[in-house]
Amino acid sequence: MLTAFLKLMEKTELTRRGFLVTSIASGFALAVQPIAAQTKITTDANGLTVGEVKIPVKGGEMPAYSAMPEKGKNFPLVLVVQEIFGVHEHIQDLCRRFAKLGFMAIAPSLYFRYGDTTKIEKINDIFPIVQKVPDSEVMEDLDATVEYAKSTKKSNTKKLSITGFCWGGRIVWLYSVHNPKVKAGAAWYGRLVAPPNAPVSPLQPKQPIDFVPMLKVPVLGLYGGADSGIPNNTVEMMQAKLKEYKTKSEIILYPDTPHGFNADYRTSYRKDKAEDAWKRMLDWFKKNGAM
Repeated sequence: MLTAFLKLMEKTELTRRGFLVTSIASGFALAVQPIAAQTKITTDANGLTVGEVKIPVKGGEMPAYSAMPEKGKNFPLVLVVQEIFGVHEHIQDLCRRFAKLGFMAIAPSLYFRYGDTTKIEKINDIFPIVQKVPDSEVMEDLDATVEYAKSTKKSNTKKLSITGFCWGGRIVWLYSVHNPKVKAGAAWYGRLVAPPNAPVSPLQPKQPIDFVPMLKVPVLGLYGGADSGIPNNTVEMMQAKLKEYKTKSEIILYPDTPHGFNADYRTSYRKDKAEDAWKRMLDWFKKNGAM
């Protein structure tokens, strides 16, 4: 009886937490204001089916943004993993860019059980929410996203890729180990190595460099040489580890390039590097059978 009661309480708590965020944000996250309007890229939805979808997961339904061509089916699937700010307008625009190329692109709201980071004005206030998100739960939610895409009968999940930015860049490395069915990954400026002297979190116990011996999926890393949060020596450590284990993965390090160089709505945007990296990503996906 006690066991049944505890399971019921756990289910109730998961359901309650599961609906802290019930819809995808419109517009840009408050923490990234003001927007650099002169460089911001806007991709229209002409010829596309776009909008919010609900993905069945543990604890409720996870909101996600989906974009795909309006006509046809059998679209290759790309998972688009959010920046630390959440699934705001920039991430949604990236999904539309993929859809224009013939993909089904889905960006799940992976903090949805813990809070809406798009409504928080200061980035330091976002960290406590992000720190509550277990890596294991993110892996399960991404698995659920793939299953959802398969259920639509519109997507070819045998051509599965994943890309992510900032917080999502780290997740790309982890999910590429978790799900060997991924054809290719592209990790944009995601943390690779734990910060020096940082305590190990039981929710995020390992970093990408720890998973290299198990990495079979080819991942392309896209990093900036002037990224103050991801020192060059940590990128070099990861490059050496990838080579040591003879993986099919590689990292491109752009000199004098800051963190967030693909974020066209921010002052960190570097048009030439972003365009080069985007092309490299697509070539990588094509080379490895993801499109």
